[in-house]
Amino acid sequence: MRSRDSAPPQDTEQSNTTGWTLRQIWMLTVACCAVALVVAAMAALNTALPDLARDTGATQSQLTWIVDGYTLTLAALLLPAGALGDRYGRRGLLMVGLLIFGLGSAIPILNDSPEWIIGSRAMAGVGAALVMPATLSLLTAGFPPAHRGRAVGIWSGVAGSGAIAGLLVSGLLLEKWSWHAIFISLAVVSALIFVTGFTISSSRETERPPLDLPGTALIAAAVGLFVLGTIEAPQRGWLDPVVLGLLVGGLAAAAAFALVELRRKRPLLDVRLFANRAFGSGSMSLLLQFLASLGLFFLVVQYLQLVLNYSPLQSALALAPIAVPVVAMSAVMPMLIPHVGLRPLLASGSALLGLGILLLVRLDAHSSYAEVCGPLIVAAFGIGLCTAPATAAIVQNTPDAKQGVASAVNDTAREIGSAIGVALAGSVLAAGYGTHVQPAVDAVPEAAKEPVSSSLAAALQVAEVAGPQGEQLATFARDSFLKGFDEASIVLACVLFAASLLLAVWAPGRKGSAPTTESPKELADVD
Repeated sequence: MRSRDSAPPQDTEQSNTTGWTLRQIWMLTVACCAVALVVAAMAALNTALPDLARDTGATQSQLTWIVDGYTLTLAALLLPAGALGDRYGRRGLLMVGLLIFGLGSAIPILNDSPEWIIGSRAMAGVGAALVMPATLSLLTAGFPPAHRGRAVGIWSGVAGSGAIAGLLVSGLLLEKWSWHAIFISLAVVSALIFVTGFTISSSRETERPPLDLPGTALIAAAVGLFVLGTIEAPQRGWLDPVVLGLLVGGLAAAAAFALVELRRKRPLLDVRLFANRAFGSGSMSLLLQFLASLGLFFLVVQYLQLVLNYSPLQSALALAPIAVPVVAMSAVMPMLIPHVGLRPLLASGSALLGLGILLLVRLDAHSSYAEVCGPLIVAAFGIGLCTAPATAAIVQNTPDAKQGVASAVNDTAREIGSAIGVALAGSVLAAGYGTHVQPAVDAVPEAAKEPVSSSLAAALQVAEVAGPQGEQLATFARDSFLKGFDEASIVLACVLFAASLLLAVWAPGRKGSAPTTESPKELADVD
């Protein structure tokens, strides 16, 4: 079964012989703008949380859900959204998603109570879940196989750099305006992309199989419960009964989903796709890459702002160089797959990303920007080596008619990895900081013990009003943070080194990396 694309046949033929057509270039531009918007929205509010808390009176728990409400709804709905695009049309789903995203982003402009902001972010997450798989599946259906890899690579580079763009733009906005400007910009940009969406062609399955409602419910529950568990883990602890219940519930729902899908004639996601080594290793690689990447951002942003005293804008500018090698390498890496195979790209990229994270342990309270930038560039080259090939492996080993689902698998792996990475880095950092700062906690007055032990940011606020002893407290707290920072960096690096070894064994070589159009039942492991 093939996807139906409304692009004229001569466009496809021309693109096979003379390169991309203007129609394809425009579609790629619109798709990249849309995915950059929804990815940037994940990170944009992080720089505004202190101002938002002051203006709205939001508690720490509410601030957490202002950020995580978006991620949770996005991750839980990606797979069902991808299937809807395959069934009803990918451009239509993109347009509906942009509309919901824009309306959700506009709500805080009118009502800025914490409860309404949390609800608006959840609504925007629903829209983002419709947008993300539609952007990639439009490209995979709209580009011929000869040029699909490069288009997917560019999309992947833009998606991988979107979080940095969100931090940078929000930092620029906060230099002149209040945090409301972030929501205004998200709503305006979504409206502009919505208008341009009418100018691109669509694609969908030629048949419309019945919706897999049991599969939809189970996968939404599986991803939602697991991501919620990882969100709660840093505050409650990984062994907390609620956290364990959520994580185990998510895994149980995922197992039930797999069993149900194996028995359905028209499943939401044929889990036998994971038996294909390119598809399976690509999915796992993406999850681990984003686990490490978002953990890296979580650590470095705090280091820049709390230890080196960078402003939100300065910290965003400091991270911006990462985007250059990521985007540049993502455009060409998929074209190397037929020549070298997935194995060397995924394994070496993961190892290089791990090395970049490990080099962070060399940083201290007096490091220069050049010393900070070095590990970031190493990590960026690692990301550039493996992110686009992993995405290409997923979409090239999925039947044409199911590209929406393939795109959703790609996006879901990214979101689950991101949630785990932030939770893991946050938990190790908090535990390390809490252990090393304890001597200072024992020495401060009772009223200051809880804030000093909770975080470096709170400890620095106490130090500001602590009189002559304040500077000593601030120095000790920063040193404690750096020790926890080092421990978290080592943990993330070890995860990537282990992933590199796993991918060196699991990912296929040159012959087994060739794209397949066979059904999942016919897929065989080929090295």
